[in-house]
Amino acid sequence: MCGIVGYTGLKQADLVLIPALQRLEYRGYDSSGLATIHQGRIQLRKKAGKIHNLVQSLQDFPVLGTTGISHTRWATHGPANDVNAHPHLGGISSVALVHNGVIENYSSLKTFLEDMDYHFKSETDTEVLAHLVSYHFDKICGDIPTVDNLVQAVIAALSLVKGTYGIALVCPFFPNLVIGSRLGSPLVLGLGDGEHFLASDPSALMGFSNRAIYLDDRQICVLTPDSWSILDMKQVQISPVIEALNHEVYSPDKAGFDHFMLKEIHEQAESLENALRGRLDEDEWTSRFGGLNLDSKQLRNIERIILTGCGTSYHAGLVGEYLIEELARIPVEVEYASEFRYRNSPMNGRSIVIGITQSGETADTLAAIRESKLKGIPSLAICNVVGSTIAREADGGVYLHAGQEIGVASTKAFTNQVVVLAMLALHLGRMRHLSAFQGAQVVESLKELPEAVRQVLATEAQIREIAMRYCNSPQILFMGRQYLYPVALEAALKMKEISYIHSEGYPAAEMKHGPIALVDRDTPSVFLISRGLMFNKVMSNLEEVKARGGPVIAVASERISELSRKADEVIVVPKVAEYLQPVVSNIPMQLFAYHMALLRGCDVDKPRNLAKSVTVE
Repeated sequence: MCGIVGYTGLKQADLVLIPALQRLEYRGYDSSGLATIHQGRIQLRKKAGKIHNLVQSLQDFPVLGTTGISHTRWATHGPANDVNAHPHLGGISSVALVHNGVIENYSSLKTFLEDMDYHFKSETDTEVLAHLVSYHFDKICGDIPTVDNLVQAVIAALSLVKGTYGIALVCPFFPNLVIGSRLGSPLVLGLGDGEHFLASDPSALMGFSNRAIYLDDRQICVLTPDSWSILDMKQVQISPVIEALNHEVYSPDKAGFDHFMLKEIHEQAESLENALRGRLDEDEWTSRFGGLNLDSKQLRNIERIILTGCGTSYHAGLVGEYLIEELARIPVEVEYASEFRYRNSPMNGRSIVIGITQSGETADTLAAIRESKLKGIPSLAICNVVGSTIAREADGGVYLHAGQEIGVASTKAFTNQVVVLAMLALHLGRMRHLSAFQGAQVVESLKELPEAVRQVLATEAQIREIAMRYCNSPQILFMGRQYLYPVALEAALKMKEISYIHSEGYPAAEMKHGPIALVDRDTPSVFLISRGLMFNKVMSNLEEVKARGGPVIAVASERISELSRKADEVIVVPKVAEYLQPVVSNIPMQLFAYHMALLRGCDVDKPRNLAKSVTVE
C-alpha cells in the first residue's frame, strides 16, 4: 500500500524514479509525485490520479537533480487531490518527505506545530511528520547544518510518532542525501556503483540493483551516491545482511493479455507447477518443505492450529481448515488477522499460528504473527514474497512460488495458497494417522491439478457469454457447501472488488435463514456444486431459488442432466478430488468477475479505493 522510491547518484533522478514508481503503482494510484534537489532548492511535482498524470506534468514542467524521492498514494487522510499528494514539504521547504503508513497521533502533533506557527496546506498526517522533522532540524542545527543534525532531527520526530511509517526524505542543504526509516511498513535499500536506491518493494529496484538490505523496524538508512549506513534510533551503526535480489520476471507488456489480472488467471497452471515442484515425495507419499524450521516431534505434538489472514488469504485459510482437519485430524481455527491481533485467544505450547499473506507485508497479519511470538507460540508464514517482513519474522514458512502478482485482485496467489495448505495438511497427516495409500491418493491428485486448471481455462469464452447476460445485475449471490463455501466467499469478494456489483457468499443451506429474501428475477444466484455427499442437498437449495424466480448459474464438477434442466447456465469444470475442488471451481469465478467488470467499463487492474498490499490498519 503506497509506493516509495528514492535515488541518489549520477543520473537525472526522475529517469530512475518514474519507471521504478510505475512498477509500484498497483500499491496505490490515487495520486503520485516526486521531489528532486537542484541548485539548493526542492523541485516538487505532484498530481492526483495515476502516474500517467504525473508523467504528463513532467513533460510540461520538467525537473532537474540527481537526488530525489517519489511516491504513489493510497489515500488514508484527506481525499485524493494534488494538494494531498506526496511528497510534502516541512518548514519553509527545508525537507521534502514521502510516507507510507498512518500517524495515529497526528492531530495532537498538528496542534503543537500550529502553536509553533507552522502552516499546513494538506489534510494528510504525512505533512505533520514533514513539519515535525523541520521543527527539530531547526532546533538542532544551529548556524551550520550537518547531516548528523538532520539524522538527529529525524530520530527526534519519529520518537514522538505513534503509528506506522516507511519514509524517505531529502533536504536542499544536502543535495546528494536520502534518508529513510521504517516502523511496520517495508523499506529496502538497493546498492549500486556510485548510486543507491530506496524502495518500499524490491520489485522497484529491478534493472537498477541486484543487492539489497531489508531495513528492520526503527532502523534508519543514510544514503549518498558513494556511501550508505544503517543506524538504530540511538545512532549506533548496524552491520546488516546484504542479500542478493532474486528478481522475478516482470512483464510490463502484460505478455499479450489485456490486463495483468487476466494474465495472472491464465498463469495459474504454471504457478501451481512451481508450487508443487520438488515438494511431493513419491517414496513416502508425503510432501516436503525446506523452511518449516520445526522438527518432527514439534509437528506431531501440535494440538491446535490457528490460520490467520485478510481478504483472499482469509478465504484460502477457510479451505485450509477443511483440508487440515480432514487429512491431519488437527483442530483448526481461522481468524481474521485484524480481529485475532486484538483478541486474547487462549493458546499453549502445542498451538501454532500460521499467517497467510501474498505480500508478506500485510499489517494485521504481521501483527498477529508478532502477538503469537510474544506469547511464545510458534509461527509459520505462507507467503509469496521472498525477503518480506513476515517471511523474515516468522519462525518458519512456505513460499507460494506464484510469481509476481500485479493485479490488485488476487488470483494465482489464492490458488497457490490452497495448494500449499493441501501439501501442509498431507505433511501433517502422514506424520499422524494418514496411511501410505491415502497419501498416495493425495499426491496423485495434486500432480494432476495443473492439467485440470488448463481445462478450466478453456471455458473462458462460455463464461464471457454468461457475463454478457448478467453484467447489469444489481447484485449476485454465491452459494457452496463444505469445501466450496469458502469459494463462494472468494467469488463474491472478486465480484465486489473489480465490478462493483454488490455480492454475497453463503453456505447454500443458510439461504433459507434470511438471504433468500434477496432472491428475485434480477438477482442471479451462483451455485458451486460437486458430485459429493452434499450434491442432493445443494440441489434442493437450488430448487428453492428457482421456485422464487431467481436465475441460477451452476458451476459443476461434471455434466449432470438434472442440473442442466434446472439451472439457467451450467459451467462444467473437471472432476478432481473433492478437497481440491476449490481450485478448479474458483477459476471460473475469477473469469466471471473479470468479464463482468470489463463489460461494465471498470478498471480491472486498478479498482477504485483499493491497493495491492495493505500495510496500514
